[in-house]
Parts: sequence; C-alpha cells; structure tokens
Amino acid sequence: MSKRTGRAVAGLTCIAVMAIGVSAAHAQTGGTPGGTEPTSSSSPPSTSGGYTVVQKATWYGPGFWGKSTACGMTLQPTTLGVANKTLPCGTPVTFTYNGTSVAATVIDRGPFRKGYAWDLTKKVAKRLGFLPVGAGTVQATITPTS
Repeated sequence: MSKRTGRAVAGLTCIAVMAIGVSAAHAQTGGTPGGTEPTSSSSPPSTSGGYTVVQKATWYGPGFWGKSTACGMTLQPTTLGVANKTLPCGTPVTFTYNGTSVAATVIDRGPFRKGYAWDLTKKVAKRLGFLPVGAGTVQATITPTS
C-alpha cells in the first residue's frame, strides 16, 4: 500500500469512528447532528452524557448589541454566549482555543456562514484569545441539559 493510500484509509477510518461517536452522543441527548458535525475530530459521549467536537467558529457582536437573540435574551457587550444552529437554548458548552477554555451557553441561532458550526459572542472570543483571529477552529465540549 502506498503512503498516500494508507493516509486515505486512515482518514476514512477516523471519519467513520467520529461519525459513530457523534451519532451516539446525539442519540443519547436527543439532538440532531446538523450544525454540530465534527470537522476534524470528536470523542464519544462521556459518562455524564457530554461529548467533544473540533469545529470551525467565528465571532459576532457589535452590530447585534441591543437586539434579541433567538433564545429570548438581549445581546450585550458583556454577554458570554454562543450561537449554534441545532443545540437547544441554554445548552452549556466549554470552548478551548490555544489552551484557554471558556464556558458559555447557547443563546442564539447561527452561524450562517457555510462550514462553520459556532458563532461566539465577542466576550467569549476575547476571553479565548480568538478575537484577533476572527475565524478558525475551536474545541467544543457540549454538556446536554436534562
């Protein structure tokens, strides 16, 4: 087997394992995989029912401050929250970027940029050190609410 073929097989195996882990997590929590499919890796549900994914994110804020979110709160510069297309409002998520972690909850729907799973509020992005980057990959640990 060539080196290139070996990498392709390893990549497909990794994708299959990730799909099984995410499907199990969604089955356990009643969620749908739509906006939370992993872009590079995930782990199976933990004993607490949570799971971790590595996905693309952006941040938003200034043009939306003072407006209502899809979950019924008013977005402010101090809001620690995140937008996701499919997770229920109030779902706790811990984001990790370059070794820094920040806990937030789902407060809105989005992002509406193709290929992205998360829109972090400016406050979350700033605490993560993600603000100057604008868009990139974060690790998200989702803890389903009961």
